[in-house]
Amino acid sequence: MIAVVSAPTNLGLRPPVRGGVPGAGKAPEALREAGLHRLLQSRGALDGGVVLPGRYVDDDGRRPAGRVRNEAAIVDHARRLAHRLVEIRRAGDVPLVLGGDCSLAIGAGLATRVSGGGGLVHLDGHTDFRHPGNSAGIGSVAGEDLAAAIGLHSPAMSDIDGLSPYFAPERTAHIGCRYADPHVEELRALIPIVVPADDVILHGGARAAARVRATEGLESGYWIQVDVDVLDPVHMPAVDSPDPGGLAPDELVGLLAALAPHAWGAAVTVFDPDLDPEGVHARTVAAIVAEGLADLGAARTED
Repeated sequence: MIAVVSAPTNLGLRPPVRGGVPGAGKAPEALREAGLHRLLQSRGALDGGVVLPGRYVDDDGRRPAGRVRNEAAIVDHARRLAHRLVEIRRAGDVPLVLGGDCSLAIGAGLATRVSGGGGLVHLDGHTDFRHPGNSAGIGSVAGEDLAAAIGLHSPAMSDIDGLSPYFAPERTAHIGCRYADPHVEELRALIPIVVPADDVILHGGARAAARVRATEGLESGYWIQVDVDVLDPVHMPAVDSPDPGGLAPDELVGLLAALAPHAWGAAVTVFDPDLDPEGVHARTVAAIVAEGLADLGAARTED
């Protein structure tokens, strides 16, 4: 059974303006208002509760070198989210986390390491692979989560409780970046599957999903991390870093539907209700999640 967890964190995002607060933390309730919870519960989904983050602080100009913004709060939230995910997984249910920002990948990674392992399928319009080895500008974990997840960020982000790497690089796949992403070639050298958005558009999501399922270490299950900026801004402008060349909603639905049955859980991130005053894009996200993740974990729970 799917258990829906709200994780309204914005801790890993840069402020929209100096001293401002990102709106992604409002996403779970905006999706509830758009009818997502009603759709999921009509199919038997459970309420997995809320894991609240600490207070967002814009500490640019005051943060020590080498540290990310809201570092201690991100670690605390990751530990508490991991605890909730482990409880759900051990009860035989399948967590669906509504974020919030991409720092949720760290909590999912901690949970993976302590509850039976598994791989990562990272769906994002960007590789999110900035880290101290390739950039002097680290600071926002929402653009660095994949690097943290496979052990390449600072120890504070990549080695919480000595559990690095949260996901083994050889059990990690990325789908959805644009060809011009500055870190795509570095990522290709480290993980077995990197599928840019153009490939999904040309060949369909089923082919990308088949590659995932055929890869050693991923065939036994994985966590799906979905950043909705994998969609083209024509369809989803309500994100902090829109980038042209992304998927259409039906293409994302097809990709998710092919991946979802073999996942042990998923997170949906980075939708920003502050950029969607009429609620139009919340309804788009709700429809994609309800259809694309309807069979989340189904093959695993049957086994």
